[in-house]
Amino acid sequence: MDQNIVNVIAPPAIKVDSNYLKIGDKFAKTIFIFTYPRYLNTGWFSGVIDMPELLDISIFIHPVETSLALKKLRKKAAQIESQVVERQQKGMVRDPMLETAFQDIESLRDSLQQTRENLFNVGVYLTLYADTMENLHKIESKVTSLLESRLVYAKPALFQQLEGFESTLPLGEDKLLIYNPLNSGPLSSFFPFTSADLTSNDGIMYGINRHNNGLIIFDRFSLENANMVVFAKSGSGKSYATKLEILRLLMLGTDVLVIDPENEYENLASAVGGSYFRISLASDHHINPFDLPIIPPDEDPSDVLRSHIVNLAGLLKIMLGKLSPEEDAILDRALSETYASHDIVAGHDFSGATPPLLEDLQKVLENMDGGKGMAERLYKYTQGSFAGFTNQPTNIDMKNRLVVFSIRDLEDELRPIAMYIVLNFIWSLIRANLKKRVLVIDEAWVIMKYEDGATFLFGLVKRCRKYFMGITTITQDVEDFLRSPYGRPIITNSSLQLLLKQAPAMADLVAKTFNLTEGEKSLLLEAKVGEGLFFAGLNHVAIQIIASYLEDKIVTTKPEQILEQKEL
Repeated sequence: MDQNIVNVIAPPAIKVDSNYLKIGDKFAKTIFIFTYPRYLNTGWFSGVIDMPELLDISIFIHPVETSLALKKLRKKAAQIESQVVERQQKGMVRDPMLETAFQDIESLRDSLQQTRENLFNVGVYLTLYADTMENLHKIESKVTSLLESRLVYAKPALFQQLEGFESTLPLGEDKLLIYNPLNSGPLSSFFPFTSADLTSNDGIMYGINRHNNGLIIFDRFSLENANMVVFAKSGSGKSYATKLEILRLLMLGTDVLVIDPENEYENLASAVGGSYFRISLASDHHINPFDLPIIPPDEDPSDVLRSHIVNLAGLLKIMLGKLSPEEDAILDRALSETYASHDIVAGHDFSGATPPLLEDLQKVLENMDGGKGMAERLYKYTQGSFAGFTNQPTNIDMKNRLVVFSIRDLEDELRPIAMYIVLNFIWSLIRANLKKRVLVIDEAWVIMKYEDGATFLFGLVKRCRKYFMGITTITQDVEDFLRSPYGRPIITNSSLQLLLKQAPAMADLVAKTFNLTEGEKSLLLEAKVGEGLFFAGLNHVAIQIIASYLEDKIVTTKPEQILEQKEL
């Protein structure tokens, strides 16, 4: 019976060459590390461990008796010291390498004598596998180049390939016996082998840790800010992952607001009894951008009004296009006069006043020197084809745990304007009522294309922490997002990042932006739907998004599943 098991496990044949093995249909080659630099940084070995190529790694650690180590170090120190003295007597120029070696030996002797460190003989062997010799050489070159970039050098086990292969099998047998002396500090830099564990007692489950099959449970509000960015190519599961997070956040009492560009969140809003508002030219739902913000109890009404006018000016610059400095000044004065015509003036009580509409601003501009051109450009928003969208009083009720604004039915020209109006409306409500919230902005690159929109979004990301809110920005167009001068600052002000499958054209840009290793970049290129990298502060893990049966029915974005549910 045992022999049958051996026959099943063992390969049909092994060909032993001086420089490689052929194990069945696979080619294998064992290399060993033979020298290290003076210093080893923590995690230096992770680049090799995280490589997507097939390889086995064995690390053999043999403790060295301290008394024996001290005896050898004392002898070595005496040899080096004698060389230094001899060079001095001969009048030769000092050798910094000898002096540094002497200092290192003395420092190690002190550490060993005081039991702060221990000495070990360490053997590190790597067996690489490939389907062809050509691929085997490529993998070997990739591994050695990665090691050499860290000043670590490796050699193939010439004429000892079989012993090397056996040394990397899970048998615990060191057949090569090629060691390097390392003390505790450098040796500790080999660990940990995998990314950090992100399992906590608080928060929601984001997915499964692909390194150790543990649960990734995290509370985004436990970090310095609760902001998050999600980058992925179309169809890789970014909206699915976001909807799953929303569903789980709602269960823990967090309110969620969503800007939905493709009607992807309608099913979710319907399932949990949320509010779903369609913003379009023919819609019954309207938001008046001139609405007065609710005054927080601890803020000066005059300051709030001035801040609101500044935000409103940013919106109008998107609507009107590029303005000259003169037009910018005229617009600022026109906004103040428009509010003044409705008795809304800084320093006075305007809590019961009726806010103006966009057509009121147009009338003010028409009667101002230099303002007629801007008034004519506003015509399509007040009386023209876009009038139903931007020139109506607000009739939206935000009293719900989940509120979704759909802008799918808007023309492309109006989408950034709609996103700005909705964001400004939401921001006014958030400032007035402190509550645990998450704001999700899908396809954020739409508003990032415009400087004023990008500035406004960046301001939200920076300030939302004070109002107990986290912002999730989602985009599939990484290049457009990062091209904006505010793209990278938004990322650096987001403590959480979720990277799913990336397009090859964007992989290098994403890797550079997030400082990914080659292995992590390859993981994102080869990832399946719902797989990627999850960053939380300084820690990150490989993640797989997992949903229960009922959750999947609610958050799915697959057209075939949606059609099937409608038929039922």
